[in-house]
Amino acid sequence: MKLFNKRLGNGEPLVILHGLYGSSDNWMSVGRVLSQKYSVFLVDQRNHGRSPHNPSHTYKDLTDDLLELFDDEKLSEAIVVGHSMGGKVAMQFAANNPGRVKGLIVIDILPSSYRGLNQEGFGQENQHARILSSMLMLRLDLATSRDDLDSALSHQISHKPIRQFLLKSVKRNDEGKFVWQLNVEALSRNLDSLMGEVLPVGGSEPISVPTIFIKGALSNYVYPEGEEQLKRLFTNYSVKSIANAGHWVHAENPKDLLIAINNFIDNLG
Repeated sequence: MKLFNKRLGNGEPLVILHGLYGSSDNWMSVGRVLSQKYSVFLVDQRNHGRSPHNPSHTYKDLTDDLLELFDDEKLSEAIVVGHSMGGKVAMQFAANNPGRVKGLIVIDILPSSYRGLNQEGFGQENQHARILSSMLMLRLDLATSRDDLDSALSHQISHKPIRQFLLKSVKRNDEGKFVWQLNVEALSRNLDSLMGEVLPVGGSEPISVPTIFIKGALSNYVYPEGEEQLKRLFTNYSVKSIANAGHWVHAENPKDLLIAINNFIDNLG
């Protein structure tokens, strides 16, 4: 699939992959700063932003899409940054194409399965199932303003920042009606796959690509049991915690995130 992407700056290529419900626009501020040193590719993954919709949305699909983008843009090698769902894509891409990834930056996600509950009682799958159900029930055709949409979503999603983030993917079509840029139906149908693990559980060589896992100190996506598994999946990795940030590290503490990214890249040599 041909993905929509924006290119900023010049220099060594750096590809940024957003998370579930996100888009390249969410990373524009961080991308602009990084573009002072690098050629930054801000990507809309399938079923998000301005990229095409498709009924299938698995990590194999997303990884194949990224390989096509690398080939189309003639990127023999790049630094890959992935947040949440994008981080899982980045890890699987590095496992499949180690020669194409100079460095891997994974933001607030693990390769582990997020089905059910982890040891801390965190159930990501249940959370996303509720969000997607609320999005599917939202009557965009009846809304006359974004306030209408926010009010309707508030009955199911009480946390206003989450509602505001989701509604960034609502646009008006040529007839002036609200529509999702997201393919909500496909994301809902493929949720079980999206919550699954990436990378082989055993029997394959671990990833040797230099890797950093950057986690939000206030987030529970990178939990101790899952973090322990990294030792057998990666041979050259570190973990960095960003203070005063939850899951959306790039929005909540972009300054310290950029410091961590630049320090990691500077040490790649």
